[in-house]
Amino acid sequence: MPNMEKIHLAVVAGGDSGEYEVSIRSAAVVMKYLDTEKYDTVLIHIRGNQWTYKNEHSEDCNINKDDFSAIINKKKIRFECVYIVIHGTPGEDGKLQGYFDMIGIPYTTCGSITSALTFNKSYCNGVVKSLGVATSASVHLFKDKPYNTTNIIEKTGLPCFVKPNCGGSSVGMTKVKEAVDLEAAIQTAFAEDQEVLVESFFKGREITCGVFSNKGKVEALPILEVVSKKEFFDFEAKYNPVLADEILPAPIPSEVWKNCQETSINLYNQLGCAGVVRFDYLFNESTLNFLEVNTVPGLSEESIVPKMALHAGYTLSEFYDILIEGAISRHEKN
Repeated sequence: MPNMEKIHLAVVAGGDSGEYEVSIRSAAVVMKYLDTEKYDTVLIHIRGNQWTYKNEHSEDCNINKDDFSAIINKKKIRFECVYIVIHGTPGEDGKLQGYFDMIGIPYTTCGSITSALTFNKSYCNGVVKSLGVATSASVHLFKDKPYNTTNIIEKTGLPCFVKPNCGGSSVGMTKVKEAVDLEAAIQTAFAEDQEVLVESFFKGREITCGVFSNKGKVEALPILEVVSKKEFFDFEAKYNPVLADEILPAPIPSEVWKNCQETSINLYNQLGCAGVVRFDYLFNESTLNFLEVNTVPGLSEESIVPKMALHAGYTLSEFYDILIEGAISRHEKN
């Protein structure tokens, strides 16, 4: 059989959020496991207005943003698919997705509208709650709008969690136990974002479920339980294996496992997700409580989704193939 022409693939990493370093590590893992027989891959680094790649001489060159093309070996390369590995803005909030939609290049994540909705924790919680899934009581704050800490506590109670409304990896997140500490926690979150979410504390065990589309069929990955050795599963605990136990498969009752996977698949479909996403929950004896959805979940060696995929029997090369082929297939259908 003749050799098939390789797909020109861009892996996009970096971004402008506190998850920059996580994105760089995730991209390195994706690059490591991509099938070099199938993909001619270029790593593209995005930081603000600087969109760069290394040419054949390992020199930094600028991407042509008019058509998202690169010049390699004196030949113009226009990418046929983009693997987005930017956690946070502009890769998880719909900005890059809208750009790629406009110039007609398929990408591996959810579309622009779903990405924008799910990136905004408060708005996403509202939609999830309307779909019949429990969420914590919360207050949504804006940097340029007044707020009253007493009124906030009346709604959320104590303890409560304060976090950037549009962010990930628990960057800027604080658990507040005393009313006197709430204002400082809000300012810590505002240092990371223009919007802040204050949520009531839900006592329960933390579990997470990855969901992806495999040739048009939505599949749930094995559920993982997170047991943090710190006050909560913060940024440090997420990327330091000494500070948290990640138990896979999660040692939870079968009915909780079934409910979690079915809820996650339903949310994936109802929110219009694509590619691989990860849904985080807390559960107790009576309730599965939605925490958030990650539409560009971490893919570094320490990250949860690669562990789930391996446990499900996929190699990472196979798993990434499925996501890339799915992106191209969705694009061809539109």
